[in-house]
Amino acid sequence: MDNSKILDWGCGPGRTIRHFPQLIPNCQIYGTDYNPKYINWCKSNLKGIDFKLNGLKPPIDFEDNFFDVIYGISIFTHLSESNHYEWAKELMRVLKPGGILYITLHGLPFREKLSDQEQKDFDNGKLVFSTKTKEGHRTFVAFQPESFVRELFAEHEISEFIPGLLISGRPDQDIWIIRKKDD
Repeated sequence: MDNSKILDWGCGPGRTIRHFPQLIPNCQIYGTDYNPKYINWCKSNLKGIDFKLNGLKPPIDFEDNFFDVIYGISIFTHLSESNHYEWAKELMRVLKPGGILYITLHGLPFREKLSDQEQKDFDNGKLVFSTKTKEGHRTFVAFQPESFVRELFAEHEISEFIPGLLISGRPDQDIWIIRKKDD
């Protein structure tokens, strides 16, 4: 893992990324987010990490095949359908062949939060939205059925799919680990 380049896509205020320089000191750590307040705070307070502002839509300011690992914890869960496709393509553009994309999504355990019609759409493999505010906000919520995610990343290898659980009435997000196929 030495000298690997790791991206926290949608790093927010750095809750996860802040630990990486100590945990894996021989890696280059990067964080991006579309919220300038978070990026400015991270730049001022979290040392040893390169932070960059991105837009709600791609691109991000990195060259092709740059990262070994990219992770996004509950980021696709707040994006429109068009941004699912655009960001999937963009993340794979900046990920090295053989690189790993780790994402968490609102899968089957979240189905019970949907209306009857939304459940039918979800069961038919459609992306479903609860759009109470603007895209990117935590209350703009997307629900991703397994078949949709498999289609979204069909050109690459699904290395692992760990379905979320429903524990004491509280849903956990699905975990997807996707390996970029060689060019």
